[in-house]
Amino acid sequence: MTHFLGASAASTRGCCQVPTPLKPGDLLYVISPSGGLQASENFQAGLAVWRSRGYRLHLCEGYDARWGYLAGRDDQRRQQLLSALNAPACRGVLCSRGGYGGTRLLEGWEWPVLEASGKWLIGFSDVTSLLWSLSNQGIAGVHGPVLTTLADEPKWSVDRLFDWVEQHRIAPLTGQGWGRVGAGGRATGLLLPGNLCVATHLLGTSAEPNLTDVILAFEDVGEAPYRLDRMLTQWRSMGRFKSVKGIALGRFSGWESAQPGSLTLSVDEVMRDRLGDLGIPIVSGLPFGHDGANATLPVGVPAVLDANAGTLTVESLNP
Repeated sequence: MTHFLGASAASTRGCCQVPTPLKPGDLLYVISPSGGLQASENFQAGLAVWRSRGYRLHLCEGYDARWGYLAGRDDQRRQQLLSALNAPACRGVLCSRGGYGGTRLLEGWEWPVLEASGKWLIGFSDVTSLLWSLSNQGIAGVHGPVLTTLADEPKWSVDRLFDWVEQHRIAPLTGQGWGRVGAGGRATGLLLPGNLCVATHLLGTSAEPNLTDVILAFEDVGEAPYRLDRMLTQWRSMGRFKSVKGIALGRFSGWESAQPGSLTLSVDEVMRDRLGDLGIPIVSGLPFGHDGANATLPVGVPAVLDANAGTLTVESLNP
């Protein structure tokens, strides 16, 4: 079995290896590891953002394929990812969109060996499965805009993405801190951002990261409060929150009650009921996720969650 360099760091809960900074002129590969592309305008606009920064882009064969709700069959989508990882000149992998299908690629999957500088993997939503699996190999991916959403990001969010991949530094995010009685409401740990639904389906699989001393950062879209309740209850029932240091909550969008006046809890009520008794710092309302600004968050690097100040701060690294 082959692994990424740095896998031992992941097993000891050290900081994941952050790939060397990108620079204009670098070659990036474009893949569709999950759902098929449905419209090209947003995708083309996303490509234009990267090209305007001076990057060269290679569209992997099959990036625009379709097989039902997937961007081609599993072996075709795996081949896109492998072609990017195995290409010596490729410095990073840009995901075209989310959707569904990333977890299917991980069945029987073995990450190939990379050179010590690593390669960037950038995406969010369904790409959570690949990002979390990659973190198990000691490589820090990027939870950030995919190509079909990048052009709709506000300028500060686009700048934030490039600040991280080019300079290894990004500004803190501010939300609403819940505080924690008697403990200052402040936690330090390795940041694990992702889509709650996808992350929940990784529990108990080989792609589940070591959750000891981590700060989880969750977002989701199109999930009714009772479904969020179900997911968080599974985390509780499996004991997965016991060693978590803190939880950062982004946007939970895209759900409306089917009938006005129907019996339901709000998203906030569900979150406070399922998370409020964990005794760890929690910050909600952070600007990341679907249907709005999606602030870039690195995977597997040290961060500080301050529930008193309502901030999530990623430690800057020396390029």
